[in-house]
Amino acid sequence: MHWYLTKDGDEYCMDLFKRHYSYREYADNREQKLFVGPGEKVVLRTWKADAMFVWRKFINDSGEDGINCAVFRNESEAKSSTLIQEADAIADAIWPNQRHYTYVNAKKIKSTNPGYCFKRAGWRQCGITKKHKHIVLEKDAK
Repeated sequence: MHWYLTKDGDEYCMDLFKRHYSYREYADNREQKLFVGPGEKVVLRTWKADAMFVWRKFINDSGEDGINCAVFRNESEAKSSTLIQEADAIADAIWPNQRHYTYVNAKKIKSTNPGYCFKRAGWRQCGITKKHKHIVLEKDAK
């Protein structure tokens, strides 16, 4: 197992998050201290702090149901699909019988196969958001 439990605002994860395509600075230039929104959350990082994974359970306005992978960033030597499978197992232990889902903005990543690492981990594409900005990937509940 590569993951260690940490907290929202972990300084090493914040550094990783700032390199994630979803990172946005506050308009008023305040220092950002947290990187996960409201709701139940689990923040995972590797010992070397070269990968992070964030699970979030919240009321989703888009109608998606389940546990959301809010952030995944891997700069480690470990395979992304392995890290995702391990994070899936942790989420299954905390929230049994829940669907896992995430959004991938194909325009913001370098891959020609958006979500490939999730697909290798057993996830599948299940749709596109209403505004056609993100691909929705899911893994069925166990």
